[in-house]
Amino acid sequence: MFQALTNASVRLVQRYLPDAFIFAIILTFVVFFAGMAVNGKSPLEMVTYWGDGFWGLLSFTMQMVLILVTGHTLASTDLCKRGLRAVASSVKTPGQAIVLTSLISCLAAWINWGFGIVISALLAREIARRVENVDYRLLIASAYGGFVVWHGGLSGSVPLTVATENHSLQDVIGVIPTSETLFSPMNLTIVIAIMIALPLINRMMMPAKEDTVVYKGPGIDHEETAAASDATAMDSPAARLENSRIVSMLVSALGLIFLIAYFVKNGFKLNLDIVNFGFLFLGILLHGTPRKFLDAMNEAVKATAGIVVQFPFYAGIIGMMTGSGLAASISQWFISISTPATFPLFTFWSAGLLNVFIPSGGGQWAVQGPIMMPVATELGVSHAKVAMAIAWGDAWTNLIQPFWALPVLALAGLGARDIMGYCLMMLFVTGAIISLGFLLF
Repeated sequence: MFQALTNASVRLVQRYLPDAFIFAIILTFVVFFAGMAVNGKSPLEMVTYWGDGFWGLLSFTMQMVLILVTGHTLASTDLCKRGLRAVASSVKTPGQAIVLTSLISCLAAWINWGFGIVISALLAREIARRVENVDYRLLIASAYGGFVVWHGGLSGSVPLTVATENHSLQDVIGVIPTSETLFSPMNLTIVIAIMIALPLINRMMMPAKEDTVVYKGPGIDHEETAAASDATAMDSPAARLENSRIVSMLVSALGLIFLIAYFVKNGFKLNLDIVNFGFLFLGILLHGTPRKFLDAMNEAVKATAGIVVQFPFYAGIIGMMTGSGLAASISQWFISISTPATFPLFTFWSAGLLNVFIPSGGGQWAVQGPIMMPVATELGVSHAKVAMAIAWGDAWTNLIQPFWALPVLALAGLGARDIMGYCLMMLFVTGAIISLGFLLF
C-alpha cells in the first residue's frame, strides 16, 4: 500500500507540478487575488505591495548563491573529493545509499541548515556515481528531506532569536533560553523521531527496478579538473601570480585567522555568513592556486540561475502577504478555532501553511510572532512551545516548497518535479510526527 501511495504521489507531481519558476509565478497570482478577496485590497495596492517587496531578499539571495557556489567549489577540491568518495565507497546497495544519505542529511541540517543543504546534495551525487540501480530522484529527495529538522537544530532562527537579549518581542515573552526550546524534551523527541523515521520511510519508497531512474552524469572514472594553464603563458608575471600557491596560502591565511578568532570569541556559533566565509577560504586554500580556484568558481556559478531569478518573486509574495494583512488573517483564523490544548498544534499547522508563501524563518517570525505570542499569554500556553510551533511549521512545508530545494536541485541537475513526489510522502509522515509531539508534550 505504501509503495502504491508513493507511486501515485510521484505520478501526480510529475504530471501537474510545473517548473519551479512557474510555481513561483502561480503563487504570486494566488496571493494577489487572495489579498483582494480576503482583505479587500485593490489591485493597485496589491501590485504596490508586490513591487515594494520584490527586492527585499537581495542580501539573502546573494547568501544563497554563495552557499551554492562556495560549497560546490570546495567540494571540487581533491581533498573533499577523497572525503566524499570515502563515505560513498562504504555504500554497497541502493537501500544503504538511501538510508545513509537520509541520515547524514538530517544530522548535517541539524548542525547548520546551509552546511546541510550543500554537503548532503554533494554526497548524494557521489553515491549515485558509485552505486548501481539506486533511484537518483529518491536519492536527491533523501538528501533534501533531512532539511525538515533544521529549525529544530542549532541554526534554528526562531529559537535563537527568542534566546537573544533585546529581541523584538522581549517585552511580551522575555528571553527564552534554548534549554526550553532547542533542547527541550519535546523538541529533542521530535528531532530523534524524525531522524529514525525518515531513513526508514525513504527506504520504503524505493521504486521497483523497472521504474528506477539512475544517475546519468559522469562516472567514477571521470575527473572534473580545472582547465590547464597554457604552458607558454607561464612566462608572464600575470600568469605566475595566477598559478602561485603562495598567493592562495597568504589570502586563505587571513580568512582562517579570522575564523579562529571568531570561534574563540563566539564558540561554535554558525550562521550563513560564517559558513560561506569558511567554504570560500578553505576552497582557496585547498585548490592550491588562484587559477584553479577561479576555474572551479566559474563552473559552479552556472548552477545559480534558478536562485537569482526566483528569489525576487518570493520576496514579492512576502511583500503581498504582509502588506495586505493576508498572513495575519490566516493566523487569526487558526486562533479563532484554538483552545489552550490545541493552540500549539494549530500554530504549527498555520505556520506550515504560511511557509508555502513566506519561505523564510525570520520573515515568518516577524509576521506570526507578534500575533501568536500575546494569544499564548492570554491562553496560558508556554511561549517556548508556541515559538517552536512556528519554527517547526516553517521547516515542515519546506518539503514541498521549491524555494529551498533550488540549491540542491542545481547541484544535482534535476528539476522540482523529479523529487517533490517523494517529498510529499515525507511531508505526511513528518507532519504526523511533529503534530503528535505537540499533542503529547
